[in-house]
Amino acid sequence: MQNRLRITIRDIPASEVLEAHIRDKVGKLESFFDHIISCHVVVEMPHKHQHQGKEFTVRINIGVPGSEIIVNRDHHEDPYVALRDAFDAAKRQLEDYARRIQQKTKVHVPEHIGHVARIFHEEGYGFITGPDGTERYFHRDNVANPSFDQLQEGDEVKFIEEMGAEGLQAKRVSVGRHHLPE
Repeated sequence: MQNRLRITIRDIPASEVLEAHIRDKVGKLESFFDHIISCHVVVEMPHKHQHQGKEFTVRINIGVPGSEIIVNRDHHEDPYVALRDAFDAAKRQLEDYARRIQQKTKVHVPEHIGHVARIFHEEGYGFITGPDGTERYFHRDNVANPSFDQLQEGDEVKFIEEMGAEGLQAKRVSVGRHHLPE
């Protein structure tokens, strides 16, 4: 994103050190959230009345997919402290944005339908044959509905599968007539 980073410094002398500091802060944001499209950082010292002293304002506009994150931090006498505060706020907003995006794109594990092939009630485990004919181990703790003790060989079950230490395992096992969406 280096070519889409813009740095504007107003009303103060330009400083390579200050610009390098800004680039470093933007780099840290990119390492945290790598989908930043653009970033414009403005550091300025607006004209104030004489009794207020020198105070810096930092504005950060971050372009992200489908949105823009805007941070304004005003009134600090040290530009590096103003930048730190502004980038901390930007990081928090990026975290919130990333959580919202993650919730929208949450991947649901596909469910399968099979039948209880063998069950060992006393030992607390069994095997389910899936639609592909492969057997999957399941433990009593992975039965959601009804209880493990009520399962019988031949019961139709819905389940998700995960790779376990010794092969495919069925998780979230539930009994009943199930129809998967086509």
